[in-house]
Amino acid sequence: MKISVERIKSFALKYNDMQYFNEDPVIFPRHFAECGACLQDVEIAAVLAAHLAWGRRCMIVRDCARAFDQMDWKPYEYVMRGKYRDEAVSLHRTVMWSEFAAICSRLRHIYENCSTLEKLSPDGFRTEVFGQKSDLRAANKKIHLLRRWMVRRDGKVDIGLWKDTDPASLTIPLDTHVHTQAVDLGITCRRQTDFRTADEITGFFREIFPSDPVLGDYALFGLGVTGVRLK
Repeated sequence: MKISVERIKSFALKYNDMQYFNEDPVIFPRHFAECGACLQDVEIAAVLAAHLAWGRRCMIVRDCARAFDQMDWKPYEYVMRGKYRDEAVSLHRTVMWSEFAAICSRLRHIYENCSTLEKLSPDGFRTEVFGQKSDLRAANKKIHLLRRWMVRRDGKVDIGLWKDTDPASLTIPLDTHVHTQAVDLGITCRRQTDFRTADEITGFFREIFPSDPVLGDYALFGLGVTGVRLK
């Protein structure tokens, strides 16, 4: 399907706006950034909110709030204290409180040795924060989502506190919804939701937004919200 570049631009610019994200997990790292919390509070909020960012947005927001209530809304202090809720009880869907505790423990170890998560590669996040095996082929949606939040700095939805990372280097956070839209639009014909597909979609948007390719994520979001075809 032929896609109008101007139509993509108009959707991206329209939906890159907080009015569409008041019930979205991005509100949690934004909350800490806007109240002047330390960088580590914002980073931890981004990690946990992105980790829970699957399913219905109202449920994601509800369960993120439960996690931050457990932390008394002081995530860095909670992580560094080293005493976590560690139970085989659901926090969000199949994510258990024990998984939450393991992430907090790994974050504590990282912060004992450095002051920020910015220097971690996507695969470094996968292994060192989320405790998964290295996999350079994985789409790593939640990792690229939290990196989008922390790096993009246009002051609209994303937070932009990581100043040493170029927005041009970011990758689209690829999930099944984004993949379906990209296939329908002819952006990719690949059927796998892997890094190669995410990179191909990002490359398409890099032709339109050379310095900020993941701005195209907002065009796909707008398409999903409205059901309007970009043509």
